[in-house]
Amino acid sequence: MGFFGKSGKDMAAYVAEARADERAVIVDVRSAQDFAQGHVEGAVSVPLDELTRIAEHAPTTDIPLYVYCLSGMRSARACSQLRAAGYERVVDMGGISSYTGPVVTD
Repeated sequence: MGFFGKSGKDMAAYVAEARADERAVIVDVRSAQDFAQGHVEGAVSVPLDELTRIAEHAPTTDIPLYVYCLSGMRSARACSQLRAAGYERVVDMGGISSYTGPVVTD
């Protein structure tokens, strides 16, 4: 399913895929407080209720966006909104709660 939905990959595989593309942006749509408590290294914080700010990190709609939240619910909503806004390459990575890779804190 590639850029338009989950393909059975786990979040660590998506993170590796995003890091392999120098243009890709990893987007955490949880609250700023949740982000500060632990996030994927290199991710940007754009809470779901502030998603219109995505242009600060992805000024053109062809930039690949890899989106996650805690459980996958907010990331699914965010991906839908991003696609509706014209972003062409959006990947729903699901929830960080199932991520086995390292996280960083602020």
